[in-house]
Amino acid sequence: MRNVYLLALIAYAAFSVTDASVKAAGRHLSIFETAFVVNIFAAASLLVTRHPNERWRDFWRTTYPLSVHGRAMCGVVASLCGVYAFTTIPLAQAYALVFLAPLFVTIMSALVLKEQVGIWRWSAVIIGFCGVLLVVKPGIQPFDAGHLAALGTGLGTGTAVIILRRVGGKVKTTSVLGTLIVYLLALNAVAMLIRGIHVPTAKEFALLGLAGVCYGLGQWAFVMAARYGNANQITPMHYSQLAWAVVFGVLIFGEYPDSVALLGICVIASAGLLTVIRERIRGLPTAVVHTAIINPADAGPSTD
Repeated sequence: MRNVYLLALIAYAAFSVTDASVKAAGRHLSIFETAFVVNIFAAASLLVTRHPNERWRDFWRTTYPLSVHGRAMCGVVASLCGVYAFTTIPLAQAYALVFLAPLFVTIMSALVLKEQVGIWRWSAVIIGFCGVLLVVKPGIQPFDAGHLAALGTGLGTGTAVIILRRVGGKVKTTSVLGTLIVYLLALNAVAMLIRGIHVPTAKEFALLGLAGVCYGLGQWAFVMAARYGNANQITPMHYSQLAWAVVFGVLIFGEYPDSVALLGICVIASAGLLTVIRERIRGLPTAVVHTAIINPADAGPSTD
């Protein structure tokens, strides 16, 4: 399969199923136990994928250890915050806040990478932020810990993108993903032992297993899309997750966004697509940001 757009749509649909499955599993288990079970299945799924000129058993070999480990820590923060957010607030609100990741990427691009950020990108950031306000309605609706956790997911994801961009995509996909999975399994296992372990029900185990397998499928589809296409082709498909958030919220969880929230979702998507179109016209690369509770890597060819 070499249809880049279809592969990207499959990837983001799979990531959305991952998030919805975690939400459906509920809050009986701690966020650490939830993340641990999901990552067990995710690791098993990822190990069957193949990456050109890379071997999983060599994932720990990298010439950029600080970047790889720093990115993994960002992934842990984003993952745990994502689990909490998706299990405590409506999907549409969680996704709206997580989609602030491009805003964080733009700000950090200017402050950390010293990139020139033009009026078009700043305009898109402001428009996207206004869209988030329409969805979340702070001051009108409660803004609680779940919303803060969703912001943490967006910030962790954006920081991970900046870390990888600093090394110019020279880190192996297996190094990024392998190190991330090790961090997630190890830290969540320790936290589980400290907090205590609750045995998941058959339903919870099945839902979390589905979440992990879908993450593996999504990662495979994304890597294939990145191999045959480019960021400007993939990024527009990212906004399909906002549609999945509405669909899953209505059909599975009975979460009905009002007309103002739907307008906000359209504004967020429009702001992102504005950036994609502008940078395509100028021939510039577009940062690809994922949304999934595992917080996958900015995958692509590497030279590490």
